[in-house]
Parts: sequence; structure tokens; C-alpha cells
Amino acid sequence: MNRRQKLIVVETTTGFASIMLYIWRLRFTAPRAWVFILGFFILSHILRGERTASLGFRWSNFRECMETMAPALLLLALSLIALGVLLETIRPISPEYGFMCLLAYCPWGIFQQYLLNGYIANRLLAVSSARHVPLMAAALFAGAHLPNWFLMVVTFVMGYYSTKIFMRYRNIYFLGLAHAVIGTVLFVVIPDSISHHLTVGPGFFGR
Repeated sequence: MNRRQKLIVVETTTGFASIMLYIWRLRFTAPRAWVFILGFFILSHILRGERTASLGFRWSNFRECMETMAPALLLLALSLIALGVLLETIRPISPEYGFMCLLAYCPWGIFQQYLLNGYIANRLLAVSSARHVPLMAAALFAGAHLPNWFLMVVTFVMGYYSTKIFMRYRNIYFLGLAHAVIGTVLFVVIPDSISHHLTVGPGFFGR
């Protein structure tokens, strides 16, 4: 591993550690610290001369992603809903509220996919074999959802496949939409006794 790769490892580790520190500590003691953490990521991109397209923020192939991947996404979402109907675990909310949850989730889904792929996966690709990157990125993504065992399982699996999709299409917008769809469906279908209201960090223990 050369000097540049070592610096990337240190940078990636620092970025991930800052996320974990915010989840477990800073969001309670210094909630505005996220601004400085985001600034660290942005500065990293600027110093490395990365353009938004290389991070996945592009519309040029969004239609291609939808045509290729949307059927599988729709099948997964409908399967989860069918399972919820079968097990009678559907949350008693109106369709309008569910749709508003989906819309509100989209920006958060895009941001999480940016962190997972636009930042972490991109950095891992610079220091490791592309064959190993999806597994490593998925492990870090799952780790960020400690100690919620349910979300850790879901994010490991979905993180693995979203990274593989990112490496092929590099489109954060589609991945963010897919993230929002699956996240909303899980919120509607999975009872809080299992999902702990999709909470991570110390808040998990209060659910």
C-alpha cells in the first residue's frame, strides 16, 4: 500500500468514525456538529478534485437505472407488503400518510447512499479490489446501524447490493429513491417490537 492509499484509509476511517461519534454522542451534546462533519466530506472531495458525477449525482442514466432495476425493487416492495398483510403487521396509517413518509424519506435516502457509495465505496475502490468493496462497504453500513440487529441485517444485505449497483451505474438518485421505498415499506410492515421504530445508537435502548 503506497502513501496515497494509506492517506485514503486514514481519511475514510476518520470519516466513518465521525459518523459513529455523531450517532452515539454528538447529536445529543452538540447537534449542529453534523455541519462540520459534512464539511469534512466536502473538503475531501474538493481536495481530490472529484466531480459530482463521479460521486453519483447525475441524471444522465437515471432512466436506464429505473428501467433495469425498478421491476426488482417493485417486486421486493410488494412482497414485503404481502408478507405484512399475511402476518397482519401492517401499521394502521392512511395511504396519504404513507406517501408523505416516502417523500420525506427520499432526501434522507439520497444522503445515506451518498455516504455509503459516493464517499465510502469510492474511497474503498481506491485502496482495494472492486470484488471486495461491496462486502466491506456493506459491513461499515451495517455497523453504522448498531445496535439495532434488525437494521444491521437489512442494511448489510441492501448495502451490499446497492454498492454493486453503484459500481455499475453510479447513480445516487436511483439508489436514494430505492432506499426510501424499502425504508418506508419496512416502517409500514415491520412492527416496532422488531424494528425498534428504525432507531439506531443510544435511542435504540429506549424503544
